[in-house]
Amino acid sequence: MRDEAIDTMTISVPRRGSRGALSRAALIVLALAAPLGADAQAPTNPSLNAQLLVGARQGDLAQVERVLAAGAAPTSRNRLGKTALILAAEKGNLAIVEAMLKAGADVDQASLEGVTPLMAASYAGAAPVVKRLLEAGAKTDSLDRMNKPAMVYAAGQGSAAAIDALLASGIDVDAAYEHGLTALMWAAGQGQADAVRLLLARGAKRDLRDDRGLTAAEIARQTNHADVADAIAKP
Repeated sequence: MRDEAIDTMTISVPRRGSRGALSRAALIVLALAAPLGADAQAPTNPSLNAQLLVGARQGDLAQVERVLAAGAAPTSRNRLGKTALILAAEKGNLAIVEAMLKAGADVDQASLEGVTPLMAASYAGAAPVVKRLLEAGAKTDSLDRMNKPAMVYAAGQGSAAAIDALLASGIDVDAAYEHGLTALMWAAGQGQADAVRLLLARGAKRDLRDDRGLTAAEIARQTNHADVADAIAKP
């Protein structure tokens, strides 16, 4: 993904050899992309829709409310397919999120990369926005083009508050995502100690294994996060 505020979390998955042995250690990494520049038209553009997107991107609540009242479409999208709601969510701007929801914005409308407002807020660690989007009915099982849901974004970024909000919505703490990776495994692989502690406190199982046979502690150790591995291994 090459988004302005959401970078791509990718996972390199080693495959098993013909004898079933692991070819190499698990590696979970964050690929941080550089900003691509402005992703909406200039503020001087007379288009109300463009002004809406600029206002959301710049955190200008007054402009957002003004152009919505003048007829800007809440479903307007920029060249990356981002709506004003997504732009506000990825910046953790609850006031603009509220304005967009009040205007009838689709809480699940995704960008061209498949990123929903909930994923954007989860990646940003914006727990108040995550909670508000969940209250508005945001789907927690939507997947982006990399097959990642909001929980993977929150766990990989180590946002304990966002994880807690997602779990409170009913997500299984031990849900296995692509390649059998749980939220605990994602947090462990990124060395996210606070997220790991939160997940363990919420009952995450330490002995689950991904499709390569690795536990969260083993993933943490093989990604050079020995302290997190030790914390997971403790009974």
